[in-house]
Amino acid sequence: MVTWGHLYLAALACERLVELVLSKRNAARAFARGGVEVGQAHYRVMTAFHTLFLIACAVEARPFDPRLFWVFFPGALLAQALRWWAIGTLGDRWNTRVIVVPGLEPVTRGPYRFLKHPNYLAVVIELLCVPLMMGAFVTAAVFTLGNAALLFVRIRAEERALGETWANAFAGKARFVPGAKGG
Repeated sequence: MVTWGHLYLAALACERLVELVLSKRNAARAFARGGVEVGQAHYRVMTAFHTLFLIACAVEARPFDPRLFWVFFPGALLAQALRWWAIGTLGDRWNTRVIVVPGLEPVTRGPYRFLKHPNYLAVVIELLCVPLMMGAFVTAAVFTLGNAALLFVRIRAEERALGETWANAFAGKARFVPGAKGG
């Protein structure tokens, strides 16, 4: 039985395909400007993880429960809005890989005025809200914990690659929660 959750999941899968096309284009531009990629090993794990997430949500989804759907659906939409705000702010500098173009100044406008990693906050919210709106409680727990481990590796690799100029530009900004101090 197809539910609102399944329809949202199908739209999310299509959105991911759009992201991948945009990412590929932007990565090519970054490489053409002398970009250097780091974190290729964790990137492969991350892409498999996000693919499995969509599959797990669909497989574990319970019969439609409007109480769950309407409680968590706004969070899923908020995650999308935050993701596209971050993507739009970075413009052609955004992609799903960690590619650093030497000499570019850090982007500190848009959601980056408030957070070091607004796109990752969007992913955290999404990996919690999407399965919960479908009643997929195991998926929510497993993928939230798995995402925490992935982000631990990803963020450290990215921040190292971005270097001192980026660190100075974001000194004192929180990673995920506006107003929180430090890391």
